[in-house]
Amino acid sequence: KQETKGKSLIILFQEVFHLIIIGEKINGSIPSVAKAIAERDSEFIKERARKQAAANATYIDCCASVPEAEEVETLKWMIDCIQEVTDLPISVDSPSADVLTQAYKFCKRPGIFNSVSGEGDKIDKIFPLMAQEENKDWQVIALLSDDTGIPKCAADRLRVFDKIMAKAKEYNINPSRIHIDPLVEMLCTSEDGIAMNIEVIQTVRKQYPSIHITAAVSNISFNLPVRKLINYGFLILAMNAGLDSAIMDPTNRDMLGLTYATEALLGEDEFCMEYIGAYREGLIGPLPKA
Repeated sequence: KQETKGKSLIILFQEVFHLIIIGEKINGSIPSVAKAIAERDSEFIKERARKQAAANATYIDCCASVPEAEEVETLKWMIDCIQEVTDLPISVDSPSADVLTQAYKFCKRPGIFNSVSGEGDKIDKIFPLMAQEENKDWQVIALLSDDTGIPKCAADRLRVFDKIMAKAKEYNINPSRIHIDPLVEMLCTSEDGIAMNIEVIQTVRKQYPSIHITAAVSNISFNLPVRKLINYGFLILAMNAGLDSAIMDPTNRDMLGLTYATEALLGEDEFCMEYIGAYREGLIGPLPKA
């Protein structure tokens, strides 16, 4: 963070850190979204995009979750819907690198390739695109998995990370364009809580201060009651470890409020200006009475 002492409060407010929020609400794995996709209900998709933009999302994730043969056409329709109502950049979300290489072209401005990993040749399809001058502002989410699956320990995930970063160097992809996803799994099947995730996040942050570290926050609470409590606790601990990006629901006012509060508590929001600003803008706190 740049030195801000002596600057006006307006300039200070613009320069403070804030969590990168990748809005998760337009995803075909959500039953209501799948129904809207099947019926080509454009107003449903647009309304979800509007609400996430109004809630201060940084990116809008767009995932079709349809058979790959239908995916490019479906993503084009979804991306067009989103871009009709907001100019926020899009996180183009598909497990297929081939789909990503086609679907990203529908975006009017640079966004995020979501995602690559150490699996197969995904990186060698996406990183060359990112290396092109016309795509120099595109970013990417990189999952710490490979052809063996999701590694079971921090050391093995970090070995995948090292290989990804070697590829980034080969293609001249600056670390600041990469969002590393340590792959958060269900807490109820974990033997050590989130200790492994914290170790990975802290190690990645120490090695590459400018890199982004992201996570699908709600993955942690699958199959548990009162999931939001687990999600909230995980978000705070992960941000303390170095998480600066999250795939989450920006319209969840409590979750959004926690991001601002945690940044202030971590000293990333000088004079709590961003926290105060979010409150004044009505983004956090109780909804005003009608």
